[in-house]
Amino acid sequence: MKTRLNCPCGEYITGADEDELVEKVQAHLKAEHEGREYDREAILFMAS
Repeated sequence: MKTRLNCPCGEYITGADEDELVEKVQAHLKAEHEGREYDREAILFMAS
């Protein structure tokens, strides 16, 4: 299970599980990187 992702902007995002991680990453993208959107598969591909 992947629960961590390091955004290239320097933000370190963690979740209790993959669902929470995807939710948090999508919220981060919306707030900090307007216009960038990744689906669940892409986020989990980049996560560890």
